[in-house]
Parts: sequence; C-alpha cells; structure tokens
Amino acid sequence: MTKIIAITNQKGGVGKTTTAVNLSALVAESGKRVLLVDIDPQGNATSGLGKSDTDDNTVYEVLLGEAAARDAVVPTGFGGLDLMPTSIELAGAEIELVSVDKREGLLKKALEDIKNDYDYIFIDCPPSLSLLTLNALTAADSVLIPIQCEYYALEGVGQLVNTVKLIRMKLNPDLKVEGILLTMFDARTNLCAQVVQEVRNHFRDEAFDTMIPRNVRLSEAPSYGMPIHLYDPRCAGAQAYRELAAELIERNEV
Repeated sequence: MTKIIAITNQKGGVGKTTTAVNLSALVAESGKRVLLVDIDPQGNATSGLGKSDTDDNTVYEVLLGEAAARDAVVPTGFGGLDLMPTSIELAGAEIELVSVDKREGLLKKALEDIKNDYDYIFIDCPPSLSLLTLNALTAADSVLIPIQCEYYALEGVGQLVNTVKLIRMKLNPDLKVEGILLTMFDARTNLCAQVVQEVRNHFRDEAFDTMIPRNVRLSEAPSYGMPIHLYDPRCAGAQAYRELAAELIERNEV
C-alpha cells in the first residue's frame, strides 16, 4: 500500500527540503521504492539530488496536462529513489491554472497512474499556502511538519494544524498528521530544550522521537547534489536522518 506524505511548513528555513531529500533517500536505502515529487518552484530538492539541469518533463508539464506523471519521473542513481523534478516555470503555474476546474486535485489525479509503483511518495512543498501546496495536501495521505527549535515554532505548528483541519473539511477528509519533526536542534542552548519540551507536551503523539541536529555537513551536501548519507555517512546529520527513516517506516508498518 503506497503512502503519500507531504512535507510542508508555511514558514521557510525550517529544514523542509533538507528533510525531503534526505528522508526520501534513506527510506529508499532501507529497500523501499521511493518517489520524491518536487513541487516547490525554487527547485532545491531537484538541485539537491543533482538534477537541476534536466531537459526532461517536470511537475510543471504534469500539472498542466502536457505530460503524464510517468514521463516526468527520472532515476536519481541513489538506490531505489526516483524524482519528479521541478523547474522555475512552475512559479507561473498558479496563474495558468486559475481557470482550471478542480485545480486543487491535479497532482492527486496525476499520481494515480504511478503510485502503485512505489512504497512511499514524498512531496516537497513550497513554504507558503499556495495552490501548489493545496495540490500536495489534496494528494497526500499525511503531512510531515518540520519545525525549527526556536521561539515561534509552536505558533507556526498551530497555524499549520488549523490548515490541515481546513483541508480535511474542504478537499481531503482522510488527511492525517504523519508527525512533527524538530530540526536544527542545538543541545547547548536552553531555548532548544524548552521548545522541545513544549512541542512534546502539546503534540505528545505526533512528535517524532528523532530530532535533527544543527550540522554543517547537512548544509554542504546539496551543493554536491548528494543526500547526506552518501556525502558524509558518519556525520550526525546522516545518523539522525537514518534514525528518522527507520522511525517513519516503523510507524507505518506496525
């Protein structure tokens, strides 16, 4: 049974794309068939996997109905991980799609043809509640919310949880919260410890046990077009994402 997980936060700079790239790569490393869909016009997940110079079809052509989803999927060369890349043209898609009927469901419809080819499909969303994000949340079974260990973290999570409730009412009644992931954790600061405690108090069942530390190697890996476990398999970031992949798989297969 395929699980489609949207990775999103309306706030930028929380490790969303870092999580999308490395979690999908490490779930694939565990032997699962995985597709990462980059629906963020910035294309950081695409470039982070070394595929930014592609002339192939992208999610832009898929949403506009100019290509089938299968024709936009490319192998990454990293184990069982495939990618549906994006391009800067996607930034204009919302204007082009404004008159399309049921435009929030275009990605869901496109993925129907290929979803059974995969165990997990991850969707990297833009850092905003846009039509592209609505497409991802309509297509998804669940949403994974990365949040930075900082003062305003809980406020952002509260807004996103309310958004999920609205999506359930209007577009996708089965959408669930897959989990809340604490990122950029620094054990040396009291603030990080306080944020972790508050998140675990408010979202006891949703919060992942695994936390992603601040790690310079995580910042370096995208410039080499590689997921962290191949760029530096022994670093703290690689270990954390490996543990997160195992925790996510365990949650879904118990």
